[in-house]
Amino acid sequence: MGSSAGEVIGVKDGEGDCAEWVFPAAPDAVRTARSLVRRTLGEWRLDSVGDIAALLVSELVTNALRHATGPIGVRLVRSPAPAAPAAGGAGGDGADGVLLVEVSDPLPDPPRERVARPDDEDGRGLQLVASAARRWGTRPGEAGKTVWFELALPR
Repeated sequence: MGSSAGEVIGVKDGEGDCAEWVFPAAPDAVRTARSLVRRTLGEWRLDSVGDIAALLVSELVTNALRHATGPIGVRLVRSPAPAAPAAGGAGGDGADGVLLVEVSDPLPDPPRERVARPDDEDGRGLQLVASAARRWGTRPGEAGKTVWFELALPR
């Protein structure tokens, strides 16, 4: 994978439905995270959400870099759509599968959504996440916090 492999502190690259990485708090983390998210979603045949997932991960990793000083974690969890019901039987609820994406950092303070003025060069990351994701939120961790979002997956 080239030089970006050296920029990852820890890897639990999932063969199944989960992949996670830990990056140092360095500017290359954004590019490397975006690349690994795209690559993994391509391997999972989820190219249809690859661009938006990579964009939103870029925004959240950038936020983490601006405000935190420790390692940044990125985790992808794929939950497939429920199975279709058998003929005449009950079953799947018609919901699509979901891609859960989490970005963790050691800063305990939750991110604050703010309204960016038209000439501001930053301040739109969480607005972008809120408008593009199916759901999003934040939760405290043992050391820091996790900001997460969900994207609906095609059937």
